Amino acid sequence: MNSSANHLEYEKALRLGQKEKKALADAGRDPYPAVLDEVLPDLSVHAIRELGIIDIPADRIVGTVAAGRVNAFSAGFYPLLEENSEFGQKWIALCGAHLSETGIREPILCYEYLGDFYVQEGNKRVSVLKYFGAARIPAKVRRVMPLPSDDPRIRAYGEFLDFYALTGLYDIQFRKPGSYARLLAFLGRDDTTAWTDLEKRALSSRWHFFKEAFNSLEKKEQGLYPEEALLLWLKVHPYEQLSSMSAKELKASLAALWGDVIADSGEGTPSVVTEPQSGTQSVLEKIISPAPSHLNIAFVYKWDSTASHWARAHERGAKEMEEALAPQVKVRHYFHADTAEEAEALIGKAVGEGAELVFTTTPQLLRETLKAAVRYPKVRFLNCSIDTTLSSVRSYYCRTFEGKFITGLIAGALADTNEIGYIGSYPILGVPASVNAFALGARMTNPRAKVILEWSCLPGDPAEKLLSRGVKVVSNRDIPLQNKRYLSKGLYGTYLMNDEGQLTPLASPVWLWGKLYENIVRSVLDGSWKAGKNPAEAVNYWWGMSSGVIDVEFSDLVPEGVRSLAEFMMREIREGRFDPFARRITAQDGTLKNDGSHGLSPLELVRMDWLCDSVEGRIPSFEELSPISQPLVRELGVYRESIPPEKEESR
Repeated sequence: MNSSANHLEYEKALRLGQKEKKALADAGRDPYPAVLDEVLPDLSVHAIRELGIIDIPADRIVGTVAAGRVNAFSAGFYPLLEENSEFGQKWIALCGAHLSETGIREPILCYEYLGDFYVQEGNKRVSVLKYFGAARIPAKVRRVMPLPSDDPRIRAYGEFLDFYALTGLYDIQFRKPGSYARLLAFLGRDDTTAWTDLEKRALSSRWHFFKEAFNSLEKKEQGLYPEEALLLWLKVHPYEQLSSMSAKELKASLAALWGDVIADSGEGTPSVVTEPQSGTQSVLEKIISPAPSHLNIAFVYKWDSTASHWARAHERGAKEMEEALAPQVKVRHYFHADTAEEAEALIGKAVGEGAELVFTTTPQLLRETLKAAVRYPKVRFLNCSIDTTLSSVRSYYCRTFEGKFITGLIAGALADTNEIGYIGSYPILGVPASVNAFALGARMTNPRAKVILEWSCLPGDPAEKLLSRGVKVVSNRDIPLQNKRYLSKGLYGTYLMNDEGQLTPLASPVWLWGKLYENIVRSVLDGSWKAGKNPAEAVNYWWGMSSGVIDVEFSDLVPEGVRSLAEFMMREIREGRFDPFARRITAQDGTLKNDGSHGLSPLELVRMDWLCDSVEGRIPSFEELSPISQPLVRELGVYRESIPPEKEESR
């Protein structure tokens, strides 16, 4: 290429640099490359590892080591200085070298920190090569090791180092711990087997194919990351489809998930709806998107109602909702979504038979529900779970802790000793809040009460452990249906236990699924389902006593004075005049969780992963759980981000 052509290339690059600088400045962002000396003011305290010469991804070159010539470039390394400057002349000469037969051969020298690269020598080479669209640039790399920290980004980088040792790929950089393990699971790989060169090239190629589709959809102001979008996409599509799809098909498949990508990005906060919403449509809304006058509704269950109390409770709730809203609704039930394949088939069958609203009644069906929501965008889907980050699937659950507070109050009043037992179900979202609410209730009627926590999902009989310790008042699982007979079975609710193990039932929270389903379906029928909702917002319904979806069933054996106190406190909670957590609370480790001047937010309650200082016990790890308990905990576990996923081939 002749000299005049090189000059023209510089003029084009300069215009790009000026345009990028202005756009970033107008957006209030730094228009220049980052500076490592500013990111890490004292580099000497960090260990440095020499990686030798490797080809690094050009789009991960984000800055320079020192600030000396940083103003010569825009953030994307386009030039900013005039053509007749010394800088401009050297850039033009490098442009000629790049376009010659020999090309630019000398590797740059750079430092890598947390997956990003900062140039020490070769800034203009980077500028020229990035301008001409080089995907990779040869570099002599020095890795800066971060200092030990609990920061999620630092922990994720530690996992990246293991991933890099297997794959040699710098391109995929996650911000959240556990993401590399989930990626390997989707790929059907473990974290110990080395990759062949062919497998590495295949992953690199498929990743860049996906990233191109992502970049064609992502708007810079959204602040989304293609790595996180890939994990969500892989929940719906097999990894192999990245090879079989055309670019158009891949872009369409990602566009269908785009609202979920935004909701799942972690940048926003999921919407936790704590009360049913009601409303009427405006005249314009009735014309544009009228609320339906009739709904065909499907309920999809794992197992069936003869084998599962959980399924039976939801089936009864569905029937109660249908009776309350007849003739506006028609309900069909689909049982035995026991495997992923059966679940997909049953949901597809429900839609094929006319379902306009689909409830999947257990958290283990969330992934299959998401697949269906993407496949059938005109159908409304809900999954019985909590704290989901999807826009196309809404979740629903109940604030059980309110009922547990009431039974804790009863337990504290009736315990002969200061020790009260609590048998936890699973270490899942919302359960620590229930344990703590029970303990706070017990402390209200017995200031010296100590709650002894055991778990039914661990080996051994938790009731026997408590009895052998001399504990006589125990809280067990909640009764599945509003029927006092369940209290007499000894497996449900809070009860007194004598030395022979004989039980005297007291009380239990109960889930009123019929009322919950009625509230949700009414929101569709009255047009308030979409009122004020962002189409890319994750919506979680989490309702309690005030919505009529949680109640407490009392045994006739509860003394009249204790029952009167319990019923009074229930009215206070129901009317919003009392919050069990609006008090001074200290955790087991001595940290102050609440100074008593306020309550806790819905997300703080849902994601609670600590226990009050009046609780003796701990939240068990995933590895300790019985195998039958692990699938639910993998989906809803308090520490689900750190739980090892199943490999894709084993699903």
